[in-house]
Amino acid sequence: MGKRDVLRAFGLGPEHHVAMRQVLKDMAHKGELAPAGHKRFTAPSGPVAPRPSRHPIHAPRDAGPDGAPPPFAGRLPRRHTTARMPDAIIVEITGIDMEGDAIGRPADWRGDGPAPTVFMQPEGRGQAALAPGQRVLARIRPIGSAAGARKYEGRTLRRIEGTPGRVIGIFRRRGTLMRIEPTDKKVKAEWVVPPGEDGGAQDGEIVRGEPLPMGGLGLKPARILERLGDARGAKAVSMLVIATLDIPDAFTPEVLAEAERARGVGPEGREDLRAIPLVTIDGADARDFDDAVFAEPDGGGFRLIVAIADVSHYVKTGSALDRSARDRGNSVYFPDRVVPMLPEALSNGWCSLRPNEDRACLFAEMRIGADGQKISHRFGRGLMRSTARLTYEEVQDARDTGRETPGFPLGDLYDAFALLLGARRRRGTLDLDLPEWKVALNEAGEVASVTKRTRLDSHRLIEEFMVLANISAAEELERLHRPVVYRVHAPPSEIKLEGLRTYLHGMSISLPAGDQIHPRDLDAVLARVVGTEEAPLVNDAVLRSQSQAEYSPDNIGHFGLALTRYAHFTSPIRRYADLIVHRSLIAGLDLGNDGLRAEEAAHLEDTCAHITATERRAAQAERDAVDRYMAAFMADKVGCIFDARISGVTRFGLFVTLIDTGASGMIPLSGLPDDFWMHDEATQSLSGKRSRMVFHLAQSVSVRLAEARPVTGGLLFQILGGGGALQTSGTHPRGGAKKPRTRRQ
Repeated sequence: MGKRDVLRAFGLGPEHHVAMRQVLKDMAHKGELAPAGHKRFTAPSGPVAPRPSRHPIHAPRDAGPDGAPPPFAGRLPRRHTTARMPDAIIVEITGIDMEGDAIGRPADWRGDGPAPTVFMQPEGRGQAALAPGQRVLARIRPIGSAAGARKYEGRTLRRIEGTPGRVIGIFRRRGTLMRIEPTDKKVKAEWVVPPGEDGGAQDGEIVRGEPLPMGGLGLKPARILERLGDARGAKAVSMLVIATLDIPDAFTPEVLAEAERARGVGPEGREDLRAIPLVTIDGADARDFDDAVFAEPDGGGFRLIVAIADVSHYVKTGSALDRSARDRGNSVYFPDRVVPMLPEALSNGWCSLRPNEDRACLFAEMRIGADGQKISHRFGRGLMRSTARLTYEEVQDARDTGRETPGFPLGDLYDAFALLLGARRRRGTLDLDLPEWKVALNEAGEVASVTKRTRLDSHRLIEEFMVLANISAAEELERLHRPVVYRVHAPPSEIKLEGLRTYLHGMSISLPAGDQIHPRDLDAVLARVVGTEEAPLVNDAVLRSQSQAEYSPDNIGHFGLALTRYAHFTSPIRRYADLIVHRSLIAGLDLGNDGLRAEEAAHLEDTCAHITATERRAAQAERDAVDRYMAAFMADKVGCIFDARISGVTRFGLFVTLIDTGASGMIPLSGLPDDFWMHDEATQSLSGKRSRMVFHLAQSVSVRLAEARPVTGGLLFQILGGGGALQTSGTHPRGGAKKPRTRRQ
């Protein structure tokens, strides 16, 4: 049987071909699989021509009759759906149950709704247990009805090489007993460390391990491979997240040496922009400055310049720097540190637009009319000198107080922003208002405060300038018939829309019928709840209904921004996608010999998939870190009472969000009054059969903190009241609860 026959026999779709490539190659190497046609299995050699765009080239102002471009040009290809799953799939292990057995989900899930759960059968005697992060080819069968099944049982057929499982936790030594306490919420069982396999670890250290072959029942054994540091140290939280998600955080000597050899550039072959008062506007805690802006009146509109650090001049295709940057995909930001995509010599040095220092840049010059619509654009390579490094707060204060800003035209920036904002509103975009919380640490690495970030017009100003430059980059590459890394965002799926309708129905809010929905329809929903108690939850519900944005060489438009084409151009210091766009522009406009090469274009689809994955990994890392810091901040408040709002209702309990800090946690059924609780998915509520108490979405409640676990970032609460009518049953003074006799529907 050849490789194609194997794929067909297992019912594996094209989404699994990349993951299967290594499996089949390994099987062929061991003689377990005959190559198709008895030919050697080899990857294609030589450059491959980039795939031509399937989409027409549009003029810069192809607006619809109402001045707004259509929001969407197609649909993402769907992968699995729960209506029918193949007999064999690639399963990614995501957690461990209380018995120590692996739990997973279909890899690269893109079906409607949440991914089905795959409960893996224990590995055979003498085999190492599966661990989170590992991928296997597994044969599955539905648990219960096959039609629309959400749970499956899986059996490993073959492990995929290059995807080792992660055993990350805190080493605990109690006499001769040694264990690894998991730090992942999804891992419910500890790992036992056999004698001689502790690697010299000390009690309380964060460690990395690997599963060992099993000898029987009980906890699964693991060997310690690396000691990462003290779990009580100042940087323990970020260290733990970095290790858990396998984020590269150390540069090789070769990469560092390349970065150190970088030097400044002169004006030769570049446009001299040093006389233009370009300024950078960033957060007060920003560590790098990769974009600068300028605006001046031009007829009835404005001439805008967005200048971006010329990273492609320093990071050459195929170099050690390039390979490292692609591997990382993007920078990752934590409250106590940054894991940069590029070494500091570049990210905070030659590629950072420091004030009063000459810097190489790639710029977009754009002209907009009095209606805020773009009239024209052009790109070039330049040499610039930033006039000032400003913060959002400084710029907003100067605007609000009318304070003069010598050296640069602040008023022109805001006037141009007003035109762009008007055009955005007429286009009908989705503008979510979600609270963003800032975790501030003291010198010891402990949480000093948790505060809500204020969203200023100065933030939106920079966003609008960047969006216009990103649109221009996508349009220019299409005009040049060059490869594009599009930033695409599909509209909500039918299932997610129906879920959102159900959610909103409980608040007496309706959505237009059908699955053809425009971002302005969702924005109208948000406008209805502005200033109400329900606003944060409705914004969060609309966010959850959205598809995840991703990178793709194929354009389907950007739903949230209501755009037909969009790319990322403005942050090549911290996003590899932007670096590829820069290289493609350089090649298409003949701006140098360091543009996008044919071999890069040939692998653009794989690159897009990889950097989409690293972006999502970074977002998860930042969330996980904040959750752990929040739990640490709350740890000395166990037993205290807080005002909260119900943010989720499930058959096994409630999720709540605290009003003051935004910290989120769970109230299990054991934290509710003793009753028979019935879950109504249609109304998103839990109702007590005997007491007739009802808990529903967005309801204000008082809760007592029962448990805070900084190691995992978990918070558990107990209910104290809802609507002023509820009382706690069987609680102890410090928030511990007797387990009520509850049952789940």
